[in-house]
Amino acid sequence: QVQLVESGGGLVQPGGSLRLSCAVSEDIGSIYSRVGWYRQAPGNERVLVATITGIGSSIYADSVKGRFTISRDTVKNTVNLQMNMLKPDDTAVYYCYYAPRPGREDYWGQGTQVTVSS
Repeated sequence: QVQLVESGGGLVQPGGSLRLSCAVSEDIGSIYSRVGWYRQAPGNERVLVATITGIGSSIYADSVKGRFTISRDTVKNTVNLQMNMLKPDDTAVYYCYYAPRPGREDYWGQGTQVTVSS
C-alpha cells in the first residue's frame, strides 16, 4: 500500500508564507506519474492547486499562479508546495496526491490544515 505523509501546514498571517511537504513511499520518478496538491475549503469541493507531470511540467490553478511553486525530488520521493503571499481565501485542507500511471489507482495523503488569518 502506497503511503503519503504530509507536513508543514499551520496558521499564518495574510501575506505570509508556508511550505508543505509530502513524502511518498514509492518511486515517483516515472514519466507516467503525476504528483501534486489539491485543497478543500469548508463547504466546497476539492480542487486542484498544482501538479507536476512525469516529464517535469508544472500546472497551477489560476488563483495561485505567481504565488505558489510546486517542486519534486525524485531521489527522496517528495513533493513540496511553497506558498507565498498567502491570502485568507487560501485557507483550506491541503491534500497531497500521487497518480502512478493510467490504469492504477491514485493515492492521497491525510490532509494538512492551512489557515490564513490575522
